[in-house]
Amino acid sequence: MPDPSYPMQRPLRPMHASPRCGARTRVGGRCRAPAMRNGRCRMHGGRSLSGTAHGRYRHGQATREAIAMRRYVTALMREAREMLTGLQT
Repeated sequence: MPDPSYPMQRPLRPMHASPRCGARTRVGGRCRAPAMRNGRCRMHGGRSLSGTAHGRYRHGQATREAIAMRRYVTALMREAREMLTGLQT
């Protein structure tokens, strides 16, 4: 009977029994990181980060919503300026 005090003789924990990524490494072997739902690990097929979760996120001034809001405000200001110049003349 195996001695349970040795770590290699203990039953596998859920993390160690989980499916592995299996992507090809540079050496030609298989990646041994635990796989996610898509069958690959976080390094070989994880979700792409966007917005504040992305490491290169800075301010958000170039988002579609921010650009649309600036265009709306600019058009509103232009219209107000034209209306005011029409009243003055």
